[in-house]
Amino acid sequence: MKLAVAQINCTVGDLAGNAKKILDFTNQAKNKGASLVVTPELALSGYPPEDLLLRKGFSLACINTLENLVKEINGITLLLGHPYFSDSKIYNAASVICDGKIIVTYLKNNLLNDTVFKECRYFEPGSDSCIFYVEGIKFGVNISTDVCKEFNVTRAKEEGAEVLLVLCASPYHINKQVLCYKMVRQRICETGITVIYANLVGGQDELVFDGASFVINSKGELTHQFDEFTETLGLVELQNSLPIQGAVLRTKILQASIYSALCLGVKDYIDKNGFTDVLLGLSGGIDSALTLAIAVDALGPERVWAVMMPSEYTTDISLQDSRTMSETLGVRYSEVSIKPVFDKFVSALMCEFQGLQKNDEADTTEENLQARIRGTFLMALSNKYGAIVLTTGNKSEMATGYCTLYGDMAGGFAVLKDISKTMVYQLCQYRNSLSRAIPERVIQRAPSAELRPNQMDQDSLPSYDVLDGIIEAYVGQDKSLEEIIGLGYAKTDVGHIVDLICMNEYKRHQSPMGICVSQRSFSKDWYYPITSKYKDKF
Repeated sequence: MKLAVAQINCTVGDLAGNAKKILDFTNQAKNKGASLVVTPELALSGYPPEDLLLRKGFSLACINTLENLVKEINGITLLLGHPYFSDSKIYNAASVICDGKIIVTYLKNNLLNDTVFKECRYFEPGSDSCIFYVEGIKFGVNISTDVCKEFNVTRAKEEGAEVLLVLCASPYHINKQVLCYKMVRQRICETGITVIYANLVGGQDELVFDGASFVINSKGELTHQFDEFTETLGLVELQNSLPIQGAVLRTKILQASIYSALCLGVKDYIDKNGFTDVLLGLSGGIDSALTLAIAVDALGPERVWAVMMPSEYTTDISLQDSRTMSETLGVRYSEVSIKPVFDKFVSALMCEFQGLQKNDEADTTEENLQARIRGTFLMALSNKYGAIVLTTGNKSEMATGYCTLYGDMAGGFAVLKDISKTMVYQLCQYRNSLSRAIPERVIQRAPSAELRPNQMDQDSLPSYDVLDGIIEAYVGQDKSLEEIIGLGYAKTDVGHIVDLICMNEYKRHQSPMGICVSQRSFSKDWYYPITSKYKDKF
């Protein structure tokens, strides 16, 4: 028999659109000779629907849409992920649909309740297994984290399942696919069952689902690996319940996967929320350069507007590189000087600042004022033209507070929020390996905010390899200060960086949402109080 994996990009709440897409893919599968098609987890509603599930109007719409879709399924079996409502309870479900009827419905047993997904807030756990036949082959069903528990897979095997179908909505993070293979192979080692893993693809707020659906046979061999970050109808041929070897697409290198995740995250956030264009402040620095490249690759140059806002501290090479990159990528480009407005602000506040500055020298107040003028300019253009502002700050800056509230943090979507500075450089090199996009001088120059004469990032921060290593150890791995020092970092650097991380919680709470690519981002994975007297000590 032939089976199809519908690796589709669903939109949360777009019930009619999702149903149409499911039906289109089902009909394509039927036309290609498939007898069974499998969708991702909660494909009908989109994932995660979160508090929409608590609204009665949404539940009724889900029920009606499901009923209408069921009537359209003929001549093929569809395994559909959807919310299931019964007796004031909600379940994460998968239904087997054939010839206009629901044959059986499976309810997810092992609910996910971690830093990102709060399924226990919405769903009741199921307790039963689900077995069904198609063309003489006996299939079992699991949903996402059900397969993490040996019991769920063992029970399906004991009840006669020859192939386990796993409906997933598993978001991308670095090294995820390797971990997923390892977990599935562990279940196969315990049970000797073939696993077909159908994963969601697409961006949803901070999350990016990578697809990358796959098949591993009962010997633990990868027989099919479908593409990452793109919709696809993957065909799997089974002979005597065993998958015949198919295409195994090579997994992308790390930088390529991260770059694809960022592009998909930008495209779906902009398109699914109805924005037509984006704009960003292009400074001549590496962060804004990478953000511009991602925006162009995600949306096309005709939808991207780069705005250079020079001050008296902006160097000629920053202006030259901004013009060069904008011309290379073919985007709309504007230059709007902030100096006249900055001078007026300083003049207006002169009396209030008198006597507060040593030798009448500018300090961080004037630096932040420049950033806030730029933020105001960008938001004014956003209001006037209806384009959303992409912020350009990275994770290293967000961790340490090396950013300005209502300044460079002003905007609607933070593309690099979960990307360390060291990874920014790697992604720029990767992007330039595809085609010329980012001027080499932008990558080679020492990073600077250019808010005062001869300013360099390393004036107030350690080198970025040290900084990012400490951030990853403390934020990403929850290591203690002693453990971080044990990794070879200087005590003074560890103490300084951890202090900065802790004191800048208030900034992160006010930052725009951004794309998650790590297992510990500042979006959905980090829950620390702003007001706290606790401090890690040596």
